Amino acid sequence: MCLGIPGQIVAITDSARMMAMAEVSGVRREVNVACIAQGPAEGLLGKWALIHVGFAMALIDEEEAAKTLEALRGLGEAQEALEAMAAGDAALEGQR
Repeated sequence: MCLGIPGQIVAITDSARMMAMAEVSGVRREVNVACIAQGPAEGLLGKWALIHVGFAMALIDEEEAAKTLEALRGLGEAQEALEAMAAGDAALEGQR
């Protein structure tokens, strides 16, 4: 099953490569924003997007993001996905 989780774009890490930092329930992860950019990546700061395997797939509004996160928490899927993201981030940090 494919799962897109709402995340907020909080920083642009490499505008030439269309990479940004997204925050998902307190966990930060670098994602590619090429699919959602309609101009310079900096225009995405503060926007909400559905994040899936390192890509921001679609823009969503803040209300939709909140509702989706709440529903996912209720199902327990968000916690599993966040743990996987944190483990991935920890593995990357170990390689640096």
